[in-house]
Amino acid sequence: MHMILQIFLLLCATARVPSSIPKSSSPYRLLEPPLDTPWTAKVGTSPWPQYPRPQLRRDAWQNLNGIWTYQSASGPNDVKDLPDLPLAQEVLIPSCIEGAISGLQTWGVTHMWFGLTFTVPQDWDSDHRVLLNFEAVDYEATVFINGVQVGSNRGGYFRFSLDVSAHIKRDGPNKLQVFVFDPTDDESIPQGKQTKRLSHIFYTPCTGIWQTVWLESVPKNYITKLDVSGDMEGKMDITVQTLDKRPTNVVVEIQDEHGEIVSHHQLTSDTLSRVQVPSPKLWSPDSPTLYNITVTMENDTVKSYTGFRTISSGWVNGIKRPLLNGKFVFQFGPLDQGYWPDGIHLAPTWDAMVYDIDLIKDLGMNMVRKHIKIEPDLFYEACDRRGLLVIQDMVSMRVHTGARPTDAEQTEWERQLDIMINEHKNYPSIVTWVIYNEGWGQRTDYYPEFKITDRIRELDPTRLIDAVTGWEDHGAGDFLDNHHYADPQCGTPYYSRLSSPYDPQRIGFQGEFGGLGHKPDDRHLWPVEAAVRTINETYEMHADTESYNWRAHVLLDLLRQQIDRYACSGAVYTQTTDVEGEVNGLVTYDRRMIRVDTAQWKMDVKALYDAAAARAI
Repeated sequence: MHMILQIFLLLCATARVPSSIPKSSSPYRLLEPPLDTPWTAKVGTSPWPQYPRPQLRRDAWQNLNGIWTYQSASGPNDVKDLPDLPLAQEVLIPSCIEGAISGLQTWGVTHMWFGLTFTVPQDWDSDHRVLLNFEAVDYEATVFINGVQVGSNRGGYFRFSLDVSAHIKRDGPNKLQVFVFDPTDDESIPQGKQTKRLSHIFYTPCTGIWQTVWLESVPKNYITKLDVSGDMEGKMDITVQTLDKRPTNVVVEIQDEHGEIVSHHQLTSDTLSRVQVPSPKLWSPDSPTLYNITVTMENDTVKSYTGFRTISSGWVNGIKRPLLNGKFVFQFGPLDQGYWPDGIHLAPTWDAMVYDIDLIKDLGMNMVRKHIKIEPDLFYEACDRRGLLVIQDMVSMRVHTGARPTDAEQTEWERQLDIMINEHKNYPSIVTWVIYNEGWGQRTDYYPEFKITDRIRELDPTRLIDAVTGWEDHGAGDFLDNHHYADPQCGTPYYSRLSSPYDPQRIGFQGEFGGLGHKPDDRHLWPVEAAVRTINETYEMHADTESYNWRAHVLLDLLRQQIDRYACSGAVYTQTTDVEGEVNGLVTYDRRMIRVDTAQWKMDVKALYDAAAARAI
């Protein structure tokens, strides 16, 4: 009898719960990460409430961030069998499932479900469309509303929008289910530093819905995108793209920083127009002035902004230089990876994200190289408003196998590169696009960077292109970009084994240098053995911060001498923060200890700009 009872209880435990009985999920709780930050405990259950798309804003929107439910799936065929909601476990969205903030902190899942029940605001116009927007899902997402597949997307760093008007109930709850597949580096996809095979410079991957999800109410024919670019002469090119793609009257109003209307125009949608703003105050790191834009088309109104600045290259005293508003501006700042010990790819809060930006600006730097990762749009808006130049890398493909991408993989990677350009080309702070980093995922049986460079110039003729940073340089793009740890070799007649000789027809640039390491106290260290045992792979280790800061001073002074003597036009110091086993940041991974001598660093950075200014006279 006892055996029969045991079998009965086992069958009950494994049987599918009838739909008439409400399921319950394991409740969400913030887990303890291996290393926290000052913002970990401040995440709450309504994360990232900010409007996620700062250059195309509407009033009628609803944030869907918060507590969703989650469960893993066994494979790709599971997408055919929609699971009941709620799913097995609560999860915080947006987040990477590998991070503690998600409430999961789980590894190795490649197929999974996310679910949410939501209602549409009752005050939304019933004649309007309802768009469901995902800012980023890594890597492939298939979306269902009330049991119907409404769309899918491939690409872990880019937004997508779905018109769900025909599939939602406006007077009751709606079921949202998202099936996600993320191979990370099991396939050659744009992945950057993400890996399932941890090593010194490759880190914990990010899987799932890692940026904001939201609803938006739009009219039948609505503005889908604004392309806006203002130059130093006050000329502003604007294209108002619409769903119907039919010429429609639009009204564009431009306001200065004080809210005064400085330009008012009646234009036509879906065609390039050029308008003039009289005597604009120019955008620069020292004066990041932005102008607000309001665009009205029939019964659709959106708000945006732009900055007036011109990025170009030119000859200054016989040396090819990058120019901002017609003047040589030496660009100096850190390699910025954008990793967090609690959120992995996503900062825990907006305040945490801008801490890194403010740290860079406070140390006197004017630039950041966003390293093979693409951030939420709010990051670029913060750089626009604070005056921080951005060198933006394309996300690299798999590198650990040593195999080059196939034709199909190359085509998909180039498709996603186009998306990166089109989604981000309106941010004034972005000054340069980087195609390849150190040969990672780069085809060398032919030189695709030449064709890609031409393609980028078609998509965005307003910026410079660093086709190859590090090595495998074949002459494409605007820069000859050298990497050399620890000593810089910036625009010099000497160069390292993997780099190329300085090309006087292109801009001499130090894409990476420094990398000075110092192991912090355990309380500031990522305590994962796979990372800790790689610390000594750091380019140059120092026993204490005194030695670290003396050496940093020596390297920055050496860079200053190269500016004085040779053709150095900018440099990237590795790096903003420690990341897992890399302990070479200006600040530790938890952002609690600033490693650099702030006063000395400010003086050394100022000396770089002074030397560059003297060369420009």
